[in-house]
Formats: sequence, C-alpha cells, structure tokens
Amino acid sequence: MRQLLKNAKIYDGTGAEPFTGDILIEQDRIAKIAPSIDLPADSVMDLRGLSVSSGFIDGHSHNDWFAIRKDPLPFFRPFLYQGITTFVTGNCGISEIGFEGNCPYVDKLGGGLFGFENTTGQYGTAEAYFHATDRNMPCNMAVLVGHCSARAAVGGNENRKLTPEEEARMLAILEKALQQGAAGISLGLMYEPGLYADVEELKKVAALCVKYDKPLTVHPRAESKVSMAYPQLLGRSHLLRAFDELVEISRGTNLKLQYSHAIFVGRHSFGAKEELLRMMDQLRAEGVDVMFDIYNECLGVSVITVILPAWYQGMSPEERKKPLNRLKLAVLVKASAMLLGFDFPDIQVAYIGPGYERYEGKSVHDIAKEEGLSDLKAYLMLCEKSGFKGRVNMGPYSTPQVISEFERNEHCLYMTDAWVEEHGVQNPAIYDCFPKFLRDSLLGTGDTMPNTIRRMTGATADRFMLKDRGYLKEGYFADLTVFNEEEIRKAVPDQQRSFGIEKVFINGNLILSHGELDERTLQTSGRAIPV
Repeated sequence: MRQLLKNAKIYDGTGAEPFTGDILIEQDRIAKIAPSIDLPADSVMDLRGLSVSSGFIDGHSHNDWFAIRKDPLPFFRPFLYQGITTFVTGNCGISEIGFEGNCPYVDKLGGGLFGFENTTGQYGTAEAYFHATDRNMPCNMAVLVGHCSARAAVGGNENRKLTPEEEARMLAILEKALQQGAAGISLGLMYEPGLYADVEELKKVAALCVKYDKPLTVHPRAESKVSMAYPQLLGRSHLLRAFDELVEISRGTNLKLQYSHAIFVGRHSFGAKEELLRMMDQLRAEGVDVMFDIYNECLGVSVITVILPAWYQGMSPEERKKPLNRLKLAVLVKASAMLLGFDFPDIQVAYIGPGYERYEGKSVHDIAKEEGLSDLKAYLMLCEKSGFKGRVNMGPYSTPQVISEFERNEHCLYMTDAWVEEHGVQNPAIYDCFPKFLRDSLLGTGDTMPNTIRRMTGATADRFMLKDRGYLKEGYFADLTVFNEEEIRKAVPDQQRSFGIEKVFINGNLILSHGELDERTLQTSGRAIPV
C-alpha cells in the first residue's frame, strides 16, 4: 500500500529547520521525501497547515509490563493520543525480562509496582520477550534488562550481599539479555533488591554495558537533599552523594550513563541542581557519555515504600513493630522532612487496594487527621494495608523553571515515566506530557521546535541505537506524528487529555486520525526492537 502525504511542514529529527514537502509511504517504510512528489498512491492526504515528524519516542517507560497483557491496548491508548509510537522500556531496574525458567522468585519481580496479572505469559529472556510481543502490541518497543529483576531472580529481595555463585548467575542473565538484543541495563537503586547492591557489584554491571556499548540507565539511590539511603542528615546533599556513586562506577570508562528522571524531590533539594550539572559536565570531560532525561511534570509516581530506609524495609514484621525501631524511624523521618522541604502533606495516595478507595486522592496528612493518627503512623498503616505495594503521587519534584532550563540542555532527552493503572489516581503524564514539550517550545519557554522534536525522536533513537527509527528519512520505518502547532499553542494543558495531535502512523499504519483509533490494526501494529 502506498500513502502520499502532501504539503506538510516536515521536521526530520536532526534538529534542522523544517521544510515544506511531501512524504511517500510504501508498506512500512518511507519511500520518498521531496518538495513535491507526483506519484500514484492508494491514498493521498493534504497536510497543508500541519506539521509532521517521526513518531515520538518515549525514552523512559515501564510499558514492557503492559505489552504482554492479554488486552494491551487500554494501557497504550493515552500515549497514542500523545503521538508516541515507540517506547524504551524496562527502566529503573524493574524490567519484565531478566530471570531464568522456573525462577522461584518471580513474585519478587516488578518492584512492588508491576506483576504478571492477565498476561500472555512470563518471559524471562529478551529473545522470548521479543518473540511474544512482536506484532502483538500497539506500539514499537525496545527493552532494557533490569538489575533489580536479575538480582531478585537469583537471590530474592533479601538485604544482603550476593554469594559469588549468585552474582555470577545474575551477571550471566544480564549478559545474555544484552546478547539477545536488550537495549542496555537499568539500575533501580531506590528499589528492592537494587538498593542492597554495593559499588563493587554495580561496577561489574556497568562493565557489561561498556563491553556491549549499550547504555546503563540509572534510577539513583537518592534524588533529594536528604533521604533514607544515607545515615548522615547533614552535609552533602544525598542527591549528590548518589551521583558520587555513579562517578565511582563509571570513572575511567566510556560508559553510556543515562541519569533517569532528573528531579529534585522536596523544595530544599533544588539547590543541588547546579552542582549536579557541573558533575555531569566533568564526567563527560573525562570520557563518560552522560545524558539525562525529564518529564514535563512537577510530581512523580512511585511505590509507597520509596521513602522508607533500607534497614527498616529489610526487617521482619516483628522487628518493625519494636518500639526502639519505631522511635528511630520517627526521629529520622521528622529530621528528614525538615531538611527536605517535603513532608506527608506532599504525598498523595493514588492506590492502596480494594476496599480502601476512600484514601485515593488524599494526602497522607489528611488521612492521618481523618483516622486520628500521627502522620507517620498513618503512613505505616497505609504501607501495611497495601502489603507495602501501594502507589503514591508525590511532589514537588521540579518546577516549571527547572523544566524550562533542562529542556534547553543539549544532553537532555524527553520521556513520560508513566503507565496506565487499572485503579486509583492516574499519573497526569499519561495524557499530555509530550504535547506540553511542544507547547513550551511554541511559547518560548522550551527549546526551539527543531531541537524539541529531535529530543523526542532522533536523539533518543541514537542514544538507544534504534535502527531506522527516529528520523524522517527515506528507507526508515514509517512512524510519523502529525500535529497542529496552532492548536498546541492555544491549548490549556493538564486536562486529562492530549491536544494538538492530528494523525499517527506506526510502521506505515494510520492508527490515529480525527481523534479515532484504529483498534483492530493496533492489535498487531507494534514491532519489537532488538538492539
């Protein structure tokens, strides 16, 4: 089938200025791009007044867990409306892949956020995952292999050092995934069991990425001035201490280090921004290929236990209830809140579990008042009621000013870090994160439009080596997003819906037009992307 797009304003993904021209799509590829194309086609679309780019690539996603659902479309629908056609998944150490057959710890995978409910199966290897998902999902997908998943697969979530035999098995799982096409390795140093890994273990993981010339994406151990990751509440920002660890594991190598979601949790954490950027610059000067990514939101979503210290999470239920341990936790939390500029009123409950819907959308502080408890006791109650697997929305993680500055940084990529939940309050980034980046550009608060498009297309494809994607070039896959710049400029964001996206093509298939999705085609439109 041949489709001809006429008179479009074309952004090719290189950062070059746009030009007006035509695009001929033949089957799943771009056959020709020229100022004017006069060739026969099965369909002709006049895009006069509209802009077109390569389909947007979400550079930090967890949708590997949802692509294997028996009915994956509901989990991709809002992203399609944003113009996203491709995802880099398996981030934060918690990939769906990364375990061996008959793994006794499958229930420990997912970081408390994801699991194997209503899936077509469990796919421990990259090869098995690609086979299961290729042409069986709506969007294209590259997948990272998660360190947390591989570590849990060999040793569970115990708070301990792996034995030499367990470590060897973990590294073998990670290496096999890289050999089979995983786009890199991800670390989740704030999640079990990744938070129990020491620097020497992490160096060995990083060395695999160097060996295969693939990125190491990192959810750092701390993203705030103070945290539960380090015992010292005074002195150097914990966010910077966490980056010190990344310097230690990467210095002296040419590692592709991808710092995930550059955020600053708590109002008092924003002061670390300039030093963090300086440290990145210094590491790049030493030969480490450091980049980072952001979403266009000032809050974030995480598992409810994210602020609990590792020593407390590692205790048995009986030890947690001991008065001395509760007192130690209370003192630490109170001091942290004062130093952080972030407290229980800033933690909104998104989901606890069936029967606890009354808590959704409320802050931990408000729930404490309703229940007649202290904030800490209410928080621990919510942890326990959710089986320590509840979900929260937290902020502030950033400011519009920080987002604006980062949008203009040449080493920054764009992403959503969002997923659709079946219950509770949703992360607003599922709806309009990418159109907001476009809007920022048009209003002058973001980067130029050519650079903005590049960060969400070509630059992300380059970073993760996604072959023949991310650019509008002849011979490349026909993933395209058509958008209306004037509609985007005038839109009011944060309305739980996308805006300004007119058409979306995935592998040559027109899957979104006039606000309607072609749900039948979307059952098989997405391709697995081995790297």
